Amino acid sequence: MFKPLVIALGALATTLSLAQNAPSAAPTVRLRGTIEKVDATSVVVKERNGETMTVALPDNLTVSVVLPLDPAAIQSGKFIGTAAMPGADGTLAALEVLVFPEAARGTGEGHVPWDLQPGSTMTNATVDQVVATPQGRSMTLKYKDGEKTVVVPEGVPIVTFKPGDRALLVSGAKVVVFVQVRDGKPTALRALAGRNGFAPPM
Repeated sequence: MFKPLVIALGALATTLSLAQNAPSAAPTVRLRGTIEKVDATSVVVKERNGETMTVALPDNLTVSVVLPLDPAAIQSGKFIGTAAMPGADGTLAALEVLVFPEAARGTGEGHVPWDLQPGSTMTNATVDQVVATPQGRSMTLKYKDGEKTVVVPEGVPIVTFKPGDRALLVSGAKVVVFVQVRDGKPTALRALAGRNGFAPPM
């Protein structure tokens, strides 16, 4: 466990060093994986690549539970986020769709690169139109700087989230943890967790 932790800490610290002259504070890194161990002040996450990292848990940590939705939840007027992969013809194919609670409308609005898979993107936008296609659904998404069309294949995870608490952070839980280096150590800013083995897909 110690070697991967040293590597991960080094990577985060290097990123922070490179970004120290940027307008924003320390960069945020998303850890996706499974909780191996947790106590009152820290959590050990085994990442998708098999490495582990120990992350400090501050008192003000925000925890949300991620819940699956029926695809019919994707409706005109909803504010959603979707990670997608561009095809050879430029068509975006969704890897997942997050239907934001109304209170979170506008979060991260726009179209940016994403780290779910190499080359993936993230579009946070309002659904303008949903059309059934032989592949599943096609969404026209509008955001402040433009619009995108994203195809949602059958079987792609559709989810939402709602407020949770630290009781969700147990051994075996699937999580996405947003981490920054603070005072020289990885520190959780926010955690998304699934129940009963459900993995947050974003």
